[in-house]
Amino acid sequence: MIIAFHTLGCKLNFAETSSLATEAIKRGYTVVDFEDDADIYVINTCTVTAQAEKKCRQTIARAVRRNGRVVVMGCFSQLRPEVIRQIEGVEIILGTNDKEQLFNLLEAPAKTTVEATTKNTLKAVGQNTFTPLYSTTGRTRAFFKIQDGCNNFCTYCAVPYARGRSRSASVADTVRVAEEIAAKGIKEVIFTGVNIGDFGSGNNNGNETLADLIRALLPIDGIERYRISSIEPDLLTEEIIDLVASEKKLMPHFHIPLQSGSNAILRDMKRHYKRELFAEKVNQIHSKIPHAFIAADVIVGFPTETEELFNETYEFLLSLPVSALHVFTYSNRPEALASRITPVNTAVERKRRSEKLHQLSQSKKESFCKKFEGQDVTVLWEGHADKKEKFMFGYTENYLRVKAPFNPEKINTLSIVNCQLSIVNYC
Repeated sequence: MIIAFHTLGCKLNFAETSSLATEAIKRGYTVVDFEDDADIYVINTCTVTAQAEKKCRQTIARAVRRNGRVVVMGCFSQLRPEVIRQIEGVEIILGTNDKEQLFNLLEAPAKTTVEATTKNTLKAVGQNTFTPLYSTTGRTRAFFKIQDGCNNFCTYCAVPYARGRSRSASVADTVRVAEEIAAKGIKEVIFTGVNIGDFGSGNNNGNETLADLIRALLPIDGIERYRISSIEPDLLTEEIIDLVASEKKLMPHFHIPLQSGSNAILRDMKRHYKRELFAEKVNQIHSKIPHAFIAADVIVGFPTETEELFNETYEFLLSLPVSALHVFTYSNRPEALASRITPVNTAVERKRRSEKLHQLSQSKKESFCKKFEGQDVTVLWEGHADKKEKFMFGYTENYLRVKAPFNPEKINTLSIVNCQLSIVNYC
């Protein structure tokens, strides 16, 4: 049987899809690109915004037109099974806790339309059910799922309703999976999860923390680099910052969700910190690791965000040594509490604010890159190249993307290059 997978959304979804593709190969399936002809099309979906859901529906429609068996799974399936049910041609609908049923359902003697458990995620998703897994789409880097779910219930977010409560495996079980990654020759590992700073929750080892996991992973031979990925400011401890500052294997690259630079908006969002804590963490990193790249997530157009409060966010970010912004326009999620608030701004105003923050982000990226002009940097070279294979690409420790003439012998190797702005950008 020929099977094709397509992933929408976050790196956590990519790690899960990759694990399923690996299992498919073990079972004798031939895995092809989603644009190729296949007997089975599997779509792992996202529901973080209304636009993400629109892309899910469009992708499902494309798959249905191919006349193969269509499976839809993931967060969109979890929260909107009734929407998918109305799309003629979808055979199997799986929620976030049902992905392991995929092959049993595909290989059942009788072909039947199936809808697995997709309601009441907070009860349906087992609190102590978690298995670490990783992506294997390339030889160079792996996205390592070390945690799932979230207990925060921010008022703008539907993720806890789609993913369930925070949970993770023990340090020992997580290390065993990391050793599998190392055995494949993969040099860099990126931690992924919904809220990785909450590692230790739901694993029956209540005293274990992300810092404990990091220390246990560092001695593994073969893995040269670890990236912490996105971590909440109130869970980014000084202990973790000090580990990154002192350990060569930990990359100086932080992604810290801010969401708003206004304490009034943070309160309305039910975030677990004030902007002063975010500033404290950023300044700690900058003082201890001056070359670290620090990215921040920001939401514009929250229902109670006035022009004055938006300007607070803008000026706050302008004042901090943040290297880039990931800007998101607020999207109404029916499950989230903020959906009950009447917005104080229009779609046009939200777009204007988004563009203003994107411009600020571009300015900060350029300033950050310029600091490394003429310096020697260490690059891990990726396995993919441009379409004409004239150039290959790699990443520095602080995630500057570097290009060089294509040389297959460099793939999955580390080398020192002199950093010139003509060969660098940031992704």
